[in-house]
Amino acid sequence: QSAANIQPPLFVQTVPSTAVGLMVPRILKGSPNESVRVAVMGLNGRGSVLAKTFAKTANAEVAALCDVDSAVLAKAASSIGVSKTITDFRRALDDKSIDALVIATPDHWHAPAAILAMSAGKHVYLEKPCGHNAREGELLVDAQRKTKRVVQMGTQQRSAPRSIEVLQAIREGLIGKPYLGRAWYANTRGTIGRGKAASVPSNLDYELWQGPAPRAPYKDNVIHYNWHWFHRWGTGEICNNGTHEVDVCRWALGVDTCVRVTSSGGRYHFDDDWEFTDSQEATFEFAGGKTIIWQGQSCNGLETYGRSRGTSILGTTGSVVMDRDGYVVYDLQNKVVKQNLAAQAGDGLNISADDDMTNLHIANFVDAIRTGARLHQPIDEGAKSVLLCHLGNIAQETGRALRIDPANGHILGDDAAMAHWSREYAPGWAPTV
Repeated sequence: QSAANIQPPLFVQTVPSTAVGLMVPRILKGSPNESVRVAVMGLNGRGSVLAKTFAKTANAEVAALCDVDSAVLAKAASSIGVSKTITDFRRALDDKSIDALVIATPDHWHAPAAILAMSAGKHVYLEKPCGHNAREGELLVDAQRKTKRVVQMGTQQRSAPRSIEVLQAIREGLIGKPYLGRAWYANTRGTIGRGKAASVPSNLDYELWQGPAPRAPYKDNVIHYNWHWFHRWGTGEICNNGTHEVDVCRWALGVDTCVRVTSSGGRYHFDDDWEFTDSQEATFEFAGGKTIIWQGQSCNGLETYGRSRGTSILGTTGSVVMDRDGYVVYDLQNKVVKQNLAAQAGDGLNISADDDMTNLHIANFVDAIRTGARLHQPIDEGAKSVLLCHLGNIAQETGRALRIDPANGHILGDDAAMAHWSREYAPGWAPTV
C-alpha cells in the first residue's frame, strides 16, 4: 500500500460502553475453548519475540503480522511461520476474527494504536512505555474503562514468580517498613552520530511509520532503533528501560502518584543527535515518607550490586536487592538472610528480552481474555509507573523541582512544565476517547 493512500484515522469511532461486558470470559466470542487470535504490530525486535511467544502459548494464535518495513515483515513471517502480513495495522482492526492487537512499535505509536484497537473492540497487549507523553496515559485508561477491553502493559517482571514472592513478603513485613526504592540501568551505548538526509528505503513506508508524529525529513540514523533518543518519537532511557525498575519500586513501596519530582543529568558521552540525557538521576517523593530514585547510565556500564539493571528496596529492618533473576534479602548489618536466584543469570541488557517472564506475562493476558483472570499489569496500574518516568523527563527538561497533585499526577503551579504534558500531533491523528 502506498503512503499516498494512507489516511489518518478519526479517533471517534469508539465502541459504546454498553456493548461490551466487564472482564467476562471470552468477551469477543463467548467460549473459553477458543484460541485468542492476535495481530502483532512492530516486528523488528521485541515484537518478533512477542509473536513467537504468542505462537507457542496455549490457547493463543498469531493470526497476522503487521509492520511498515516489508523486509522486516518478510523476515518475521518466515521465522514465525505466519502467512498473513499487513503493512497498515488498521486492516487487522477491520478483521472480526482477530481478538487482540499486540503493540511493539516505536513509542509515538503506542497509545494511538492501542486506542484505535480498543475502539475496534480489540484487546491490547501494549509494550512499555504505554504512551509517548503523560496525557496519552490518561487517554489509555479512559479508553479501557469505556470499552472494557483487556489491556496488559508489557512490564513482564510483574509476572516473575520470584518477584511476586518477595514483593508479597515485603508487604508482610520482611524488611519492616519499606521507604526507599532505587532503580538503575547501566549500558554502554555508542554514538548515534549526526544524521544525514537520505532517500527513504524502498522497503519502508516512512509516512505510516511517522503516523501520529509531526512530519520530519528522513535521516539515516533514526530507524530502526535510534528513534528512542529523539523527542519526536522516543521517550529516553527513563521510559525505555527505567519503566521496568521504577515499576518494581512502586510495586514494592505500595505507592501510586508522587508529590515532588527532581532530576539531574546530561548528555556527557558524545556530541551527536541524541536529544535526551545519557546519564540521569531522578527522584520521586511520595506522601507518607517514601521515595523512589532512578539512576540511568546509557553509556557507562558501571554496575550496581553487580547488576547492570535492578532494584533495591530499603526498609526499617532490612533490605532487598532484586532483578529479573531473583532476589537477595539483607539485614541492617548487610548480612544475607535469604535469597532466591535463578541458577543462571540472564542478560539484563538484551533488548529483545526473550525470557520466562515474558512467557508468563503473555499467558496471563490470554487467560484474562478467556477466563476473566486478574491481569498482572492492567493499564490503569502500568500507566502510574510510566507517568513517573514522564515526570522525570519533564523535571529534567525544565531544570527545576516539580510539585505534583497526588490526585491526578498533574504539575502544580508551573504552566511551562505542564506544557510538556501532551504533544503536537500530525493533522488528524490526535487520539481522543
